[in-house]
Formats: sequence, C-alpha cells, structure tokens
Amino acid sequence: MALEWVVLGYAAGAEAVMLLLLTLPGLDPLRKGLISVTRSLLKPFLSIVPFCLFLLMDIYWKYETRPSCGEDHACSPSDHLRHQKSIMKSQRNALLIAAALVFYWLLYSVTGLVVRIDQLKQRLEKLKNQD
Repeated sequence: MALEWVVLGYAAGAEAVMLLLLTLPGLDPLRKGLISVTRSLLKPFLSIVPFCLFLLMDIYWKYETRPSCGEDHACSPSDHLRHQKSIMKSQRNALLIAAALVFYWLLYSVTGLVVRIDQLKQRLEKLKNQD
C-alpha cells in the first residue's frame, strides 16, 4: 500500500510545482510553453480524483475494521500504540488526499485563468494595432 501513497505524493508535488511556475511573476517568456505542458497534463492528472476516492475508501475501511479496545476486550500497551500509529498515518494520508485534490483544482483553475489572460492580451494588442 505504500507505493500508492508515494505515487499520490509525487503527483501532488508535480501539481504544486506546475502551479508555482504558472503563478510566479517574471516567467513570461516561458509561460507559453508552461501553459501548453500544463494543459496537456490536466487530463492525465484527472485520474487523481478516482484514485483519491479509492484511497479514501481504504482509509474508511481500515477505520471501520480497526480492533476495538472496549470494556470487553482489554488491549495491551503495544496494541494501543499500534492503534495510535495507525490513526496518525490515516490522518496524514487524508491530508495528502486533500492536498492532491486541492492542487488539481487550483491547477485547473489557474491554467484556465492564465489562458484567458493571454487571449485578452492578444485581443488588446490586436485592437491597438487596428487604431
């Protein structure tokens, strides 16, 4: 299961880097290439959404099937520690899922805005040249 989380972490990192490069000022000469690369990667990165839902269901399943340390069943200190570590890992993984989904949404939105800004700049230059 660890490989899935590594893949999701790398995907979220790649989304964050592309988002950072698109929003940094001063990269206007590179922006056109960055936009084309980002737009071509948006469709493959859409597969992150069902992947995150699958991993979220996995976290839920682990939560539902965890051993209970109620009044009827006494847990040893090592069982209790293992349970606490499992909860911490699940919380970390849930944050990774949320970050990947938010980064994808931001990347999609920012790419659309940057494309629209470029179109408006071209239209403005075209109108200036006509006058």
